[in-house]
Amino acid sequence: MKAIRVSAHGGPEVLKLEEIAKPSPSAGQVLVKVHAAGVNPVDTYIRSGAYTAMNLPYTPGFDAAGVVESVGQNVTRFKPGNMVYTSSTISGSYAEFALCAESSVHPFPSNITFPQAAGLGIPYATAYRALFQKAMARAGETVLVHGASGGVGTAAVQWARAAGLIVIGTTGTEEGRKLALLNGASFVLNHRAENYMDEVMRITDKRGVDVILEMLANVNLARDLSMLAKYGRVVVIGNRGKIEINPRDAMGRDATILGMTLFNAPPADLQSVHAAIYAGLDNGTLRPVVGKEFPLSEAAQAHTAVMESGAYGKIVLVP
Repeated sequence: MKAIRVSAHGGPEVLKLEEIAKPSPSAGQVLVKVHAAGVNPVDTYIRSGAYTAMNLPYTPGFDAAGVVESVGQNVTRFKPGNMVYTSSTISGSYAEFALCAESSVHPFPSNITFPQAAGLGIPYATAYRALFQKAMARAGETVLVHGASGGVGTAAVQWARAAGLIVIGTTGTEEGRKLALLNGASFVLNHRAENYMDEVMRITDKRGVDVILEMLANVNLARDLSMLAKYGRVVVIGNRGKIEINPRDAMGRDATILGMTLFNAPPADLQSVHAAIYAGLDNGTLRPVVGKEFPLSEAAQAHTAVMESGAYGKIVLVP
């Protein structure tokens, strides 16, 4: 089968399309024929060696959607032909086939496409966990979603609006602003504007926001603390470096800074997350947005695109 392989950590150019052996499922495993694979920022961090270095060589990718090809012994939830998405893989998702543990494979309803389903595993699970399992967001609260037009941001806007929160999004482009509004944001601000913090305070009558979902903490965290309401919470989802903050901004508000990575979520929490995803898809609350599709051979271009500012929806690879 064809698969992307990384033999040395580095830039996007280390992603190489190669021919490797097709894996076979052992007990408790599922082999998925990949119709689309999701590309996430964390994939680029691992590729560069900056985060959770992998044993080389390896095939990147956690998210995928496709059809069950075969199952190992003791697998009871799936059979060949089932449409599924993955939230992690054993063999990597940037390939024609992906080997997965049964627990990391999930069904999806027929009202979405394979490319849409490939954007569920990390983006929608991350957004749900950040909002409801970490920040404990409640209906009537105000949430500020940075990067509201990206994969996680789009998911967060949809989750938050469906749960009865008032959503303020930030984006850097007019296209992104329209997408965030379409997905349920009540207000969308340009994070490139110097006065967008003033706008947040104006919108909230100087009270501040209850929850902030932070995708780039090394740029925004200090400013986030100054925009929080009393007892506000910041959930740090993404970061690319160090930042200096004034702890008094947190002290005066009794604020909480919560760090999270989806890979730390316990199995019971993940089970709850994926049950919510299926229900949201089934009732139309969740509408995954695919921004760009690349052929598998252009994985390097996809890694460049996913890190560009002004991200729009989910980036996927199609084998």
